[in-house]
Amino acid sequence: MGKSVRQFPPFSLTRLLSTVFAPKAQERIGILIDLPEPKEVQACAFLPNPALTIQRYAHDIFYRGLKDGGLAELKLEGGDLFAYCVTGGSNLDLPDTAFDLSGRELKFEADIYPHFNILLCISTFSATAPLTAFAKRFGFRGATLHGLNDIILRTGLAVDYNEASRQAEKLRRGLTRADRFEIDFEALGTKQTLSLSCSGQEAQKSHGLCRGEKPDVANLPAGEVYFVPTGAEGFFPMRYEDGTIGLMEVTGGRIRSARLLRGKQSVVDAHNRKLALDPVTGELGELGFGTQELPPSGRDIQDEKILGTLHIATGRSDHLGGHLTPDRFALAKNATHDDILFSPTKTPEIAVAQARMYRNGETTTVIDHYEPASYLRKLLETPA
Repeated sequence: MGKSVRQFPPFSLTRLLSTVFAPKAQERIGILIDLPEPKEVQACAFLPNPALTIQRYAHDIFYRGLKDGGLAELKLEGGDLFAYCVTGGSNLDLPDTAFDLSGRELKFEADIYPHFNILLCISTFSATAPLTAFAKRFGFRGATLHGLNDIILRTGLAVDYNEASRQAEKLRRGLTRADRFEIDFEALGTKQTLSLSCSGQEAQKSHGLCRGEKPDVANLPAGEVYFVPTGAEGFFPMRYEDGTIGLMEVTGGRIRSARLLRGKQSVVDAHNRKLALDPVTGELGELGFGTQELPPSGRDIQDEKILGTLHIATGRSDHLGGHLTPDRFALAKNATHDDILFSPTKTPEIAVAQARMYRNGETTTVIDHYEPASYLRKLLETPA
């Protein structure tokens, strides 16, 4: 994997917001956070809780940064802080209500979405999918920054997103219209290959710029090229949250079953029950490749953007242009979009021995043991 040796400038909230959004004077900006007890946003009663580090960053760096000069410098209005109840899963739909600093209960669709041009969501779980859907309805722009920590602030949010966007576009052009990708995995003495069909689709990019009149929601830190697979076949290992390693069997674009490689059989059994009850939870809805030279942060939101890593996601894909919407799940709580990141820090037991692109009858290696292959390096070295 490309190891970060770059120097990062000090984080600047106003530089980040001006680069990402190019906001116009008098546009209104707001901040969303999630809390186990959202009423505790009143008078910032949540701040003494040492477990709520993400929300404290939202308050100390973003809310206070806007109120203590950022709004004036950017000629923006608002800077209001709202809290909603923790959803409990990645990209699950948000609740209908939120609370403001005075303790008032508000309706998202009546009191928040229509009254802001820019919304920042700094939360425990990603809200990119639901906010993207609401942005299209209400016309706002936004950014999701779930899992925020100090490393992300000092590195992934300190970069020049004009340059990050240019680099992502170079890789996007180099990978677009692929017929399929094959990924060779090695884990615990086993070898597997997963084939993901892309059917010549245009590659998409997460590049951090969310400008102009078009409703859009950026994911920050940004920096990836991604596809919504049209099919998938084969096997791949997966590391569960507790460290258990399972082997996923994929046919027809979905994980059909899992079997234990190491760890707790009960974890794999629970996954198989979920797949049986709600089969679309196993659908592979994204294949993504990182595009930035960044240090590992311990949070997927940054670590999946590191050049040399790749990730596969299961579940909801409508925010990426896919067909899988929340109404197609048997249970609402299962309508998540879950990234499965493969990197030397997140999955040391699993090696991506090689990832290959098949396009126009040619085979091109793109990743070799978490190192970007020469093809990707040459793309990045080309003039913009």
